[in-house]
Amino acid sequence: MDEGADNGFNHSQTKMSMTTKTPLSAIAKAFEELSGFLGSQTKDQKLRLDNFCEACSLVSVLFSCLGLAFKFAEMEYVAKVHDLVEASKTYATLENVLDRDVANDTVKKPGSHSRNLRRVRQGLDLIRALFEEFLSTDDYYLKDAASTAYSRVCAPYHTWAVRTAVSAGMYTLPTREELLQKLNETDHTAEKKMRRYIEASRPVIAYIDKLYSSRKIALDW
Repeated sequence: MDEGADNGFNHSQTKMSMTTKTPLSAIAKAFEELSGFLGSQTKDQKLRLDNFCEACSLVSVLFSCLGLAFKFAEMEYVAKVHDLVEASKTYATLENVLDRDVANDTVKKPGSHSRNLRRVRQGLDLIRALFEEFLSTDDYYLKDAASTAYSRVCAPYHTWAVRTAVSAGMYTLPTREELLQKLNETDHTAEKKMRRYIEASRPVIAYIDKLYSSRKIALDW
């Protein structure tokens, strides 16, 4: 193959990789749209539950890529999102869900939509913390990054048995390179998309927290 043809091939390959929609790009875009809505909403506009669930469903793939260490999180997160998807057929907004449970005194009841929303919010925050730790180091193994993220976000609310199981599972995490391969990313492309998610998820998480705190519901559960 001559040099001109080779350059043409490389250019096409690069262009294709730039336009390929990866899980990270889809997640970043979805949460940027939620964040953008929250930044521009008027007093009468509320975040729709179906739109929220659609964005949250995309995050499930990240837990599955982390293997056994986060299997517990994947199973819980997927189940909770599914419950909220079903709830979205009845309730239009996140506020509707919470107000119904407040009226019925079932906010913290196991299986309630409000409790499940709290757990989904925790999952979003766990991924945000994990991305922050991932970007703060070049470590080949992800154990330290994942352990720190878990300790910050989830450990305070888990039993000793769950914390012990998670700790043991940390040794089964994929390497940094393996995770990037699963996500079809490079260090460079992943960094940009992870930072986009980190920034976009913050106002979404803050919005959910405000829904609870404005109704005098503590956040430490």
